[in-house]
Amino acid sequence: MKVLLSKVTSKGQATIPADVRRLLKLSPGDRIAFRVEGSRVELARATPIDRDFAEALEPTLSAEWLTKEDDEAYGDLYPL
Repeated sequence: MKVLLSKVTSKGQATIPADVRRLLKLSPGDRIAFRVEGSRVELARATPIDRDFAEALEPTLSAEWLTKEDDEAYGDLYPL
């Protein structure tokens, strides 16, 4: 296992090491996801939601993720 380090700035920012960016195929503007389980955190390349697929499921989610608050919180996960 390879261990790579990065320093956190006063604004809570850190540089993703080049080896990790290459592994995850990250480019400027890409989104990253943090999967948190207990005290363990995994970094992954975030994948956009397929809007057509999500809209096809909408009728089956009549009571879930259809509020204005959900749109504000998650609406930028896929392009309009």
